[in-house]
Amino acid sequence: MKLKTIAVLATTLLATNVMAEEKLNPWKHCGIGAAIFDDNGTAAAISNIIWDFGTTAVTSQASSEDSCAGAPVKAAMFIQDNFDKVLEETSQGSGEHLNAMLSILDVEAGLQASSIEQIRAEVGTQVASNSATPESYYNAVMSII
Repeated sequence: MKLKTIAVLATTLLATNVMAEEKLNPWKHCGIGAAIFDDNGTAAAISNIIWDFGTTAVTSQASSEDSCAGAPVKAAMFIQDNFDKVLEETSQGSGEHLNAMLSILDVEAGLQASSIEQIRAEVGTQVASNSATPESYYNAVMSII
């Protein structure tokens, strides 16, 4: 009995640590896709994109309200809703939408300029290869900040 209890506790702790280490990606971990494919992020993302271009993944918390809250999801929603403007301002290196996104993510004022430069470099590569999407932009931002 003790061995079984220890095994359950160890498994629970391990699963919790893995989830904490994996960054939240609203297109994979939220929305209808996450409800249907809760153990397969790729299938969830594909489902969300096929269903409605990923908009409900970042606008609806009904199917995943415990995990889909907070600044990262708010930033994903903002990027999804304002993608063209955020992308344009990123290429320019400044703008209200870009500043708003960084504020949502609580990026310190002293770090914003360097963050913008890094985001510009990463997203510039995406634009050059015609692969820039709200999700890829979000992933670039989250890997930088």
